[in-house]
Amino acid sequence: MKLSLGKKPENDEHPDITTLIKQLGQKLEELTYFAKESAKIGEDGCPKYHFASFELELKTRLMALGRLVCTLFLTLAENELKKRLPTKLCHGDHTFTKESAKPRSLNTLFGVIRYWRTYMRCLTGSEGYHPLDLSVGLTRGRTSFNLLMSGVMLALKLSFDEAHSTLGHFVETPPSIDVLEKASLGLGRFTAEFFEKASAPTVDGPDGEVLVIMIDSKGVPTATEKELKKRRLKRVKRLHSKSKRHRGRDKRQRCPRTRRKKGDKSKNARMATVLVMYTLRREGDLLIGPLNVFRYASMASKQHAFKIAIREAKKRGFKANDDGSFESLPDQKLVHILVDGDQDLDRYAKEYFPGANFTIDVMHVLGYIYSAAKAIFKEKNCEMDQWFSTQKERLYNGELDVLLEELHDRLDSISKRGPGTKRRREKLEKVINYIDKRQAHLNYSELIEADMDIATGMVEGAVKYVVAKRFDHGGMRWIRERAEALLQLRCIAINGQWEDFLNFVHNKIMEAEIAPIKLLQDEPAPLPDIAQKAA
Repeated sequence: MKLSLGKKPENDEHPDITTLIKQLGQKLEELTYFAKESAKIGEDGCPKYHFASFELELKTRLMALGRLVCTLFLTLAENELKKRLPTKLCHGDHTFTKESAKPRSLNTLFGVIRYWRTYMRCLTGSEGYHPLDLSVGLTRGRTSFNLLMSGVMLALKLSFDEAHSTLGHFVETPPSIDVLEKASLGLGRFTAEFFEKASAPTVDGPDGEVLVIMIDSKGVPTATEKELKKRRLKRVKRLHSKSKRHRGRDKRQRCPRTRRKKGDKSKNARMATVLVMYTLRREGDLLIGPLNVFRYASMASKQHAFKIAIREAKKRGFKANDDGSFESLPDQKLVHILVDGDQDLDRYAKEYFPGANFTIDVMHVLGYIYSAAKAIFKEKNCEMDQWFSTQKERLYNGELDVLLEELHDRLDSISKRGPGTKRRREKLEKVINYIDKRQAHLNYSELIEADMDIATGMVEGAVKYVVAKRFDHGGMRWIRERAEALLQLRCIAINGQWEDFLNFVHNKIMEAEIAPIKLLQDEPAPLPDIAQKAA
């Protein structure tokens, strides 16, 4: 009979090591016998099992074998530990006394197992502990570390519900949806420290001489206070519980949908800021890359992303001069920043990276020029396409004065009176002001000649893959702090740092002295503090 976390077995007896070893030997003999019998050829000229059926049956048997070996390992460890445990143990101001072993169920990659562990009760009123759990690195939850991490990894790519059901195809008893969400929140508490201590990526070898920094934002749909209040209300007893169509009908009558008014936003989006960093190595007239790409995303302020960028730049050896600039360094290293024209990003780039090359995404500027073309020409035609191509060429060639003069002439040619002219003039004025204020950051001809990046394609792709692909699906409504935990974990996985992160967390678990770490958390960690500027 298979064990479960919810029910105790009928015969809950302390396993004997000799019995467990004997059972293990029997299981191994049964596996050998099973393979021999399955391969015998019958009268029809075929083996008893075709390989697909044999493989499934073998998996079931191996899972049972794995549970038995795990039980044997914990029983052996408990016996060895019990011999060394004194009757009384002092730790700091607390005194502990040894009590008899108690059973516990544990969900593993092979299924639920039952093992016994000694309890050290505190005589001074504090919480006691189980020495076996501390010595082998078990947490307070009843799910093994590897099984939890497998579920969380799936939850980084799929919804929690889909992650639970998908993991169920590969393991005996997958963690519940609630456990997966709590594990994600618990792991999210380690991400900030991990990012801070992790070394700069070296997947592509040594870094190049040019550090490229791209920053962009993406809205994550969040729950409103009204929606949160509704979630926390006591559940209403449903009528017609046997019929799905009647439950839906009752729900629509209880909670009729109201049509949104013009300007109302259904997503209630809160911005997640995405940071992409990589280097380029100069070889002749070309810049080879991208090398050692690093991605970071957070629901905190945009200022926090620049704080992280400063830290990661220092890890790569890109340190500012005494005056704060990143130009004319002895080793000829250069910092090149690309953003989409957001005023906040412009301001923070100048504040945190004074003297660095700062450029606005050329595609963003071309979008403004195209909106000017639509304002000048009443409808899309060959003349409009030709005009746009001409202005595009001027932008790439650095002929900003000619471009602005053309826009001014077109603005003057539009009548100040007449139907629709006011809106056309406002669009053109907006484009003129946008380009005029940012001329110093639109030096695309020089950048193209130096083989530098002038578009933010890397961060645009990261925005879609890191944020939108997981967080922006129909019906999803996040709480910022809960989204933050999953967002950070997703970045770690995408950066190829997942195994390093798991080792980091497991080392934290093994460092616990008395109370095991509670990996499953009901509440998320607060958003990063962005008040303090990076040094």
